[in-house]
Amino acid sequence: MHHDTLLIIDFGSQVTQLIARRVRETGIYCEIHPYQKAEEAFAKLNPKAVILSGGPDSVLREGSPRAPKAVFESGLPILAICYGQQTTAVQLGGVVEGGHAAEFGRADILIKEKSALFEGLWETGKTYPVWMSHGDRVTKLPEGFSVKATSENAPFAIATDEARRIYTTMFHPEVVHTPDGGKLIANFVHKIAGLKSDWTMGAYRAEMIAKIRAQVGKGRVICGLSGGVDSSVAAVLIHEAIGDQLTCVYVDHGLMRKGESEQVVSLFRDHYNIPLVAVDASETFLGALAGVSDPEVKRKTIGRLFIEVFEREANKIAHDGKGAPEFLAQGTLYPDVIESVSFSGGPSVTIKSHHNVGGLPERMKMKLVEPLRELFKDEVRALGRELGLPESFIGRHPFPGPGLAIRIPGEITREKADILREADAIYLEEIRKAGLYDTIWQAFAVLLPVRTVGVMGDHRTYDHVCALRAVTSVDGMTADFFPFDMNFLGRAATRIINEVKGINRVVYDITSKPPGTIEWE
Repeated sequence: MHHDTLLIIDFGSQVTQLIARRVRETGIYCEIHPYQKAEEAFAKLNPKAVILSGGPDSVLREGSPRAPKAVFESGLPILAICYGQQTTAVQLGGVVEGGHAAEFGRADILIKEKSALFEGLWETGKTYPVWMSHGDRVTKLPEGFSVKATSENAPFAIATDEARRIYTTMFHPEVVHTPDGGKLIANFVHKIAGLKSDWTMGAYRAEMIAKIRAQVGKGRVICGLSGGVDSSVAAVLIHEAIGDQLTCVYVDHGLMRKGESEQVVSLFRDHYNIPLVAVDASETFLGALAGVSDPEVKRKTIGRLFIEVFEREANKIAHDGKGAPEFLAQGTLYPDVIESVSFSGGPSVTIKSHHNVGGLPERMKMKLVEPLRELFKDEVRALGRELGLPESFIGRHPFPGPGLAIRIPGEITREKADILREADAIYLEEIRKAGLYDTIWQAFAVLLPVRTVGVMGDHRTYDHVCALRAVTSVDGMTADFFPFDMNFLGRAATRIINEVKGINRVVYDITSKPPGTIEWE
């Protein structure tokens, strides 16, 4: 692909991906690379602008991360955020000190002078809300820099060297808590760096189809279709490129949402006419999960069985007389790529494992086809719309997996899965009827490992408790509970209790936590 490119150098901030999302939203192609590999990436990408991210380290620590000298010597426009501002100051002759009052959370900045960075957004002499997250601060600017904005605890909230086109902020413009942050980043990439907005899903579709054809040639591709948006979009794109050289394998492990297996088979086999092998392996999966309560063991059991079933079906396809598949298609997304090459060993490793079942064994010896590895989730949805996938499919809430497994804390049984499937379907139906589905980022039901005594009519019951969760989110990294009114919750709870045998109590989760998180597990 030949697009104007921006390089983001990652110093370990938990919100670095948001920088890339804001840049992509402006129609500019960008890539994130960790600071350890930034020099190599800078030479390879030949970017037209660079952004330095924030990070958890202190520039005062010996051996702390630095940006490549080549970046500052290149004359390219640079936007340095938080830690990026501090390392820029130190590397260009300024001073950073610790021991001052920190700023975490909302702060107000006062605009002192004009700058191209916030031209048309902020006016001199006025204050504006931003989001800060720093302990150290710059106390002396490098030669050529001037102060454009201050805050109570950041004397250089914005400092720039307009001649060298180096712009630094102590706050984070990439997060939604900085109201005009996205516009500030757009100013940087368009007005300062002059990059062209040629990153579109139409262009990506055409370029990726050509790339798939060149990579695969006349070979066969096999794709593990999970029923989710990512693998589905990947399958439709690959099929558009190579037609019946693609065969999809869909494994029903008995933990899908109500009607989901039928929907997947109908969409891909009947509507798109994509060669599809559908396997009902629910007995195998549920049998292996009997008596298993530990969430990581459940996840790994499902992952192992999926690989075994998929490998068995792949061997059958290899002996169908049309030649063995040489390529394996995967719905790998850009966040997966970033995490695989960036900082490792932290708690996110376990968190991420909660939503993935692992890769295929090396013994299968297949080359990977990963047509979505440069895209974020919202871009995958946009590509799906470009490819003509129905909105009812593309717009579905994220479904962290594997399947219903993490929504049934404790042992999984077919009875529990059936109960949860029905409750979840009623909950989502009520959300759609209320016109709230597209307003909510993610909603689902959970079958708690708790049973309560209740009275229904003239009978005493001893049944399960169902928890309902719904969250709002802009970026999929932070979330808050959705403020349903009591009338809605009353309707949904009443229907679930009346229509789902096995549930006699419904609760609503109002904690704020990452999307998809099941605290009880």
